[in-house]
Amino acid sequence: MQGHQEYIQKKVNPVLESMVTQVLLDRPEDLVPFMIKWLSEQAGMPRGSPQSSEYEELQEQVQYWEQRVAELQDKVSKLQKPAGEEEDDEEEEEDDGEDEEEDLPPPPASYASRGPRASVSAEAYGTWNQMARTFEPPVYPKNAEQMSRILNVLEGSFLFAALDSSELQVVAKAMQDKTVEPDSMIIKQGDDGDVLYVIEEGSLECYKLIEGTEKMVKVVGPGDAFGELALLYSCPRAASVKAVEKCILWELDRETFNHIVKDASAKKRDRYESFLLSVPLLEGMEPYERSKVADALRSETYEPGQTIVNQGDPGDKFFIMEEGEAIATKSFVAGQMPQEVMQYKAGDYFGELALLHNEPRAANVVAKTSVRILNLDRRSFKRLLGPLEDILRRNTKRYT
Repeated sequence: MQGHQEYIQKKVNPVLESMVTQVLLDRPEDLVPFMIKWLSEQAGMPRGSPQSSEYEELQEQVQYWEQRVAELQDKVSKLQKPAGEEEDDEEEEEDDGEDEEEDLPPPPASYASRGPRASVSAEAYGTWNQMARTFEPPVYPKNAEQMSRILNVLEGSFLFAALDSSELQVVAKAMQDKTVEPDSMIIKQGDDGDVLYVIEEGSLECYKLIEGTEKMVKVVGPGDAFGELALLYSCPRAASVKAVEKCILWELDRETFNHIVKDASAKKRDRYESFLLSVPLLEGMEPYERSKVADALRSETYEPGQTIVNQGDPGDKFFIMEEGEAIATKSFVAGQMPQEVMQYKAGDYFGELALLHNEPRAANVVAKTSVRILNLDRRSFKRLLGPLEDILRRNTKRYT
């Protein structure tokens, strides 16, 4: 089971998240062909040059759905005709309607043999389901202490890392408090979900039905969010969640999440992925690996003269310069004035020594101009940049 979970986390989830993000950004009318094309491009498979029987089956399915979509669009256009035209065509439509079902092409054999299809999909919008142009998030009254507590929880949760301070304020105001007693079932696997939860106090256990037996898969606590998958992918609840003790939760509705959190995350990923392409250290990463790094990055700004890290302090972050310039200074003897030893510009990185060797910071880093820096915490550094550890270790010679 652990092997399956690791495979899903390392291999499946990054691809699905990247694809869903691209779907949300492009919002294609024909979803299935778009996703097949995207997956083909990620695999380096040229379109129109079948490489396998599986690819041929997918192409067959694409042709079927393209024809089906064209027929449905034709139906819609007829329904939208002015009344005068409708009367003229009424007799013709009645004749056509008798053979309508018979004229539809059968689904491809490969598709029909697959049985019910479990899908993961993003919120779909089109001519029939327009996203509201203006959105007013709900506001639930809270005192200053409650707002402060919520903001502390949100700032510590990776799910809201893409939000700036004003967006965090909007989300905090839109959240409702929920007190849960021990042994209460908050979420049941398979149910529809329209809210996510952020934990302020207490712990909860997550259970999944595996081979007919309900098994606990993880425990979540303060700062963690759960229930977001149902909102991210518009799918049923993936697990059941039960309170271990009395808990204080904050719940956020689907519409606020879609308009603020998901939108900000997509914009953040797009911006950071473009920047990460210019970082030499990461040029060998696969696109989905870069997207995972982009999701985990957090942004910090410093004014000229501000210290980013201090020599001798514990190190728990890895930094990449996004904008501006900074200098590294070092005292080689206790009490000695720090001397400048390095300069950093956009695309450079620092802070890896403390994480690789579990040692204190080896130097000070001070902003020379106004700078914007992206950072990864220790856990994300190990998880996402683990494959680059040999490169990072080889590059440490630049400090000697």
